[in-house]
Amino acid sequence: MVFSVKTFNNINQIGLKELGNNFQIDGDLADNPDAYIIRSQNLHDTEFPENLKAIARAGAGTNNIPIDKASEAGIVVFNTPGANANAVKEAVVASILMSARDYIAANAWTNTLSGDDVPKQVESGKKQFAGTEVRGKTLGVIGLGAIGARIANDAYRLGMQVLGYDPYVSIEAAWNISHHVKRVKDIKEVFANCDYITIHVPLTPDTQNTFDAAAFDLMQKGTVIINFARAEMVDNSALFDAIETGVVKRYITDFGTQDLLNKEGITVFPHVGGSTAEAELNCAIMAGQEIRQFMETGEITHSVNFPNMHQALTAPYRITLINKNVPNIVAKISTAVSDFDINIDNIINRSKGDYAYTILDLDETDKAKVDDLVARFESSDNIVRVRLIKGK
Repeated sequence: MVFSVKTFNNINQIGLKELGNNFQIDGDLADNPDAYIIRSQNLHDTEFPENLKAIARAGAGTNNIPIDKASEAGIVVFNTPGANANAVKEAVVASILMSARDYIAANAWTNTLSGDDVPKQVESGKKQFAGTEVRGKTLGVIGLGAIGARIANDAYRLGMQVLGYDPYVSIEAAWNISHHVKRVKDIKEVFANCDYITIHVPLTPDTQNTFDAAAFDLMQKGTVIINFARAEMVDNSALFDAIETGVVKRYITDFGTQDLLNKEGITVFPHVGGSTAEAELNCAIMAGQEIRQFMETGEITHSVNFPNMHQALTAPYRITLINKNVPNIVAKISTAVSDFDINIDNIINRSKGDYAYTILDLDETDKAKVDDLVARFESSDNIVRVRLIKGK
């Protein structure tokens, strides 16, 4: 079976090779594809094709995808967590060093000089750019996932004291965090005790405006805020007040908005934190692998709207079901299979929010009976999408 994939933005071609020979990329079926692979494409105003089953975001953030709309349509949304983590880590570490020494302003000033005595002008004017060293300073890292953990570890290696805050840190991430990083249970400890603060958490109603007036009130004068997460993490009005009073020495962000541009104390980059050749390749490879696995086996890895699901496909047929998370759904599925006198080889059902995903492996070789079962599921209430996958 050949699956159709439509790509948006510039997806690395080497990464797309991960899809293999069973996939047609941006071909004559792309108007109604099985899957999208995107980077920054905004899909909020996009009408999803009826055949669309999966969207892979070659990156970590999925704010450009209407997750609820996708779930209602039975579309599994994937991201690529950690694929660009090293790139963002390096951007943040560079930002810490640049803010300590103000290299950007120093370069801009030097380029205004002219004449035969430029070396003399440099020597007489360089004192205005005397900075500080980061060694011995304290960095606060909010969010200790793939990116935050790397930053915390590298900052310690630079000689910084590091406070980490993440009430939801995974066991896998915790193993990768140096024991020299001090974990704090209250985010207020980060605000009150750090010279530098960087944030690396998803944008949710709880994390929006993490840096608000109350947070700035807790900070010591001269704090540097680094935001490579999302623009909405910071209340800009409160930020401007904090800069005016000297509480915030510098704000460095990867998310430009009109009100941030050309302001004293603010450095804005054009969303390039994860934009390295290596990161883009890693994201494309991971996105390709996720789509291939899902389309060929129904297994799910790194979905933001459905649970991770893995089960070796050894049965003659596999049916996957996306269903509303309602009581007794598994019993109804089992009853339907029994009504067709089919044996269940294996079944897994897991939920995430309002929806659930079921992998149903059937010990049955009669395709007609399996097709009738699929039709039963397709006509059932609370089942959003049904897929039939041929086994080995």
